[in-house]
Amino acid sequence: MHLGVDSFVAAVTDPSTGHVVGPAERMEHLLEEIELADRVGLYSFGIGEHHRPEYYDSAPPVILAAAAARTGRIRLGSAVAVLSAADPVRVFQQFATLDLIAKGRIDLVVGRGSFTEAFPLFGLSLADYDELFDEKLDLLLRIRASEHVTWSGRHRPALTGQGVYPRPVQDPLPIWVGVGGSPESFVRAGLLGLPLMVAIIGGEPRQFAPLVDLYRRAGAQAGHAPDTLRVGLHVFGYVAESTQAAADTIYPGWHEMFAKISRERGFARPTRAQFDATSGPDGAFFTGDPDTVAAKLQRVSGQLGGVDRVALQMTNPRLAHADLLRGIELLGTEVAPRVAGL
Repeated sequence: MHLGVDSFVAAVTDPSTGHVVGPAERMEHLLEEIELADRVGLYSFGIGEHHRPEYYDSAPPVILAAAAARTGRIRLGSAVAVLSAADPVRVFQQFATLDLIAKGRIDLVVGRGSFTEAFPLFGLSLADYDELFDEKLDLLLRIRASEHVTWSGRHRPALTGQGVYPRPVQDPLPIWVGVGGSPESFVRAGLLGLPLMVAIIGGEPRQFAPLVDLYRRAGAQAGHAPDTLRVGLHVFGYVAESTQAAADTIYPGWHEMFAKISRERGFARPTRAQFDATSGPDGAFFTGDPDTVAAKLQRVSGQLGGVDRVALQMTNPRLAHADLLRGIELLGTEVAPRVAGL
């Protein structure tokens, strides 16, 4: 099992000083975090895509290019690129260029996104939510497969043999499908033979076992080799010297994030009891000391029939930069060696 970090590049208020970290300073902190992840041997670092005031990740390829120039080993990628609201030609060109800069260290994880702001921002209708993703994924895969593309669809002008450049170092460029809890999404990824990145943000990870099995069965029925049907997890998490310290450090920011989302969506206000339960042995959050997090990773991998990689999403608006650096260090030096043989 490979371990990494995902970031939504949240705006941060330092919990001890009340200092509001500005966008430029936050970007510098982010690049320090990615450099540290590279040094301590973590496998990957992903950048999300959002178009909201509390996040600074609306242009992931720009951030990833800066990170590629400052790292040498770690894989870099999207977490996820909102393909439904983008032009697949430009997405491929951007990530192919990134792959050249990074010398073959790029992963493109595409999805529909968990927020909807991108759709009106780019003049798209939410009524086309599913159709947009299906059509654009089809075009993206056609571009990956062939330098010259002939294709037509409903939401973009046709291509009549034009070439798409540059081509990446990796052939093919790794394209993962990011999914939530929709069975149709799991089946789609399996039929296409694409690796799967499962976002687990609530409930119990073991509840995803039937969906992962559905993905693998769909892939097998479509004739794809088992070793191409890889499964990754995107999960909320944090590592500290003790499990209590991990919970106490990240709870204030977790509460701030989920209280805002709950107000927007009409959900009940989040509580510390809810957080503690979700951080427990069977919950969705991977928080604790290195032994606790490693044991949970091992258990969940077994429940899902084997997991290729896990990325801990450590975005938190009340997490001090020094604490985030320490969490990344512990994940790379203490947790990753414990799960490397899974």
